[in-house]
Amino acid sequence: MFGTHLFPGGVHPREGKNGKAVNGGNAIIDVPAPARVVIPLSQHIGAPAKAVVKKGDHVLVGQVIGEAGGFVSAPVHASVSGTVDEIRPCLLASGVTVQAVVIENDYKDEWVELTPCDHPETLSAKELQDAIRAAGIVGMGGATFPTQVKVTPGPGKTIEKLIINGAECEPYLTADHRLMLEESGAIIDGVHIVMSALGVKDAVIGVENNKPDAIAALQKAAEGMGGITVKGLPVSYPQGGEKQLIYAITRRQVPNGGLPIDTGCVVLNVGTVFAIDEAIRKGKPLVERVTTVGGLVNNPGNYRVRIGTPISLLLDTCGGLQAGVIKILNGGPMMGMAINDLEIPVTKGSSGILALGKEAAEPEESPCIRCGRCQRGCPMKLSPYLMDLYIRNNRYEDAEKLGVMNCIECGACTFVCPAKRMLTQSFRQGKRVIQTRRKAAADLEKQRQEEMAKEKAAKEAKANAEKEG
Repeated sequence: MFGTHLFPGGVHPREGKNGKAVNGGNAIIDVPAPARVVIPLSQHIGAPAKAVVKKGDHVLVGQVIGEAGGFVSAPVHASVSGTVDEIRPCLLASGVTVQAVVIENDYKDEWVELTPCDHPETLSAKELQDAIRAAGIVGMGGATFPTQVKVTPGPGKTIEKLIINGAECEPYLTADHRLMLEESGAIIDGVHIVMSALGVKDAVIGVENNKPDAIAALQKAAEGMGGITVKGLPVSYPQGGEKQLIYAITRRQVPNGGLPIDTGCVVLNVGTVFAIDEAIRKGKPLVERVTTVGGLVNNPGNYRVRIGTPISLLLDTCGGLQAGVIKILNGGPMMGMAINDLEIPVTKGSSGILALGKEAAEPEESPCIRCGRCQRGCPMKLSPYLMDLYIRNNRYEDAEKLGVMNCIECGACTFVCPAKRMLTQSFRQGKRVIQTRRKAAADLEKQRQEEMAKEKAAKEAKANAEKEG
């Protein structure tokens, strides 16, 4: 019904990967480390890391400066050597303010002692999982979910298949494309390491067919590596979504409210498995990443940049902005976040920085015409126009019943809407309200239970006192 490897819904925006702006032919360029890095302690989904350094401390590259704040968390490491200047609030691209460690670079680039492993096959699954956790690796495709949680199946969970996301379906972004071309061997080795950590014998790397050179490079690197298959996928956005990729490759559906592991699959980005290979083979924690810089910049390309580098410096490295920029995005044009402060730092999830012109201008909304295009384009098979109607009328419970919490905020509905309705933004706002209400209800219930427990304890104490009396 959906083709050999397609999924329900989806759209096909202009790719922008093969024009003058930026493309897979732009080899990765190393960006010099900045004079000062601002490293947020929360660069991942889950509990923020806790600072373990203080002002005046001297740190080395790769040194832990923030320890994981829980199981669903990740440590953060210094990306330069130098002196901790301060620990202060820092604005992220999401608009959230978190604590960050600011380090003045001494330009010595001195590293902590690393512990590379030449023979990962000698390590147990737990040793591999612990090493991935210690390296601070998170989902590099932008989701930033702590990877060690994914590679540590809980009790009763069986993993049958490892799926690697090489789709890179967002327009303009080509960082993963270049990584697959330049580091194909390390990526395949990283896949093999994750297979050992999960105890699985079957791995599939899904790459959209608009990257035939990447497919060929990975297939060549995988020759002789049993259990690893590279599959070309039809070009369709959001092919790289976890649920869509699982369905495209296995025809298994993640249940509503469920996780990929419920289908027996674990999904990791190609950048993530490359970081895992670096962590195991070289002992390197995650202190840098490849980021696409494109759009209206003078030298667009794919850049390897230290975590904590200000976006302003990255843009300067690209020769600065061209005339006509009206919006700068952290991420791709479909799911990226607009930023208004260029001192926001590059984080583990910064897959791209795009400077956009008139095409990014906010359109004027008009009334919904009930054409159904949003519903046909929704990869989650939701009813965007109706959810939007409910949210705009503060009927959040009705929107929740229609499944707004299952929205993956891919932007497909907004992209196809002829009335230019800001549907994705509406759903983000609605989900925040619903989550806030859920937390308030949970806090109220917790308070009620505590009061009941106190009342019960008081009654028991009174009864015991009367009995003794």
